[in-house]
Amino acid sequence: MIDSFLIICEGANTEPKYFESFPVPSKLVKTIGLGMSKTALVNKAIKLSKEDEYKGRKVWCVFDFDIKRDQNGQEADYNNAIQLAISKGFEVAYSNDSFELWFVLHYRYIDTQLTRKEYFKILNTLWQINDYEEEGKKLTFCQSIYERLEKDSNANQERAIERAKLLHKQFERLPYSEKNPCTTVYDLVEKLKLAQKD
Repeated sequence: MIDSFLIICEGANTEPKYFESFPVPSKLVKTIGLGMSKTALVNKAIKLSKEDEYKGRKVWCVFDFDIKRDQNGQEADYNNAIQLAISKGFEVAYSNDSFELWFVLHYRYIDTQLTRKEYFKILNTLWQINDYEEEGKKLTFCQSIYERLEKDSNANQERAIERAKLLHKQFERLPYSEKNPCTTVYDLVEKLKLAQKD
């Protein structure tokens, strides 16, 4: 039986539009960008998963750490959100520090801690844009990211998966908030790739 997905994202544009762009039958994938973070997102996912239209779908929660040095309790919120999601039988595609790590891994392996601003600068260069933080968050740009990565001969999804798995394994014994850099977006991508083949 083919899995169907309910992908609930922290971001309003980047993550939902990226996952919606996979060449998977639209009836199999429902994405929702909530503009909520961490525990609030998981609690909303719990409510949504009980609605009739989403029953039977594999629920994925997608969010990143987005380090804010002045925010107390951020690590606990991040860790608790992942644990809560898992306890409800959900899958989590988490990224530390930023979802954009996943895009960069299509081009190169990174094993040093970077902030989202540093990932944005890398993407400015790779994608030859002036300001990813400004341009890259717009709806039309987000709708083009999957295709941009597919058509770029310097980007490679399979290598991104390998690199992300290597990072995940490297940090597997650490608390979620200390796994940096790390992204489990590869796991959701692999599941979507399986759905493409069926």
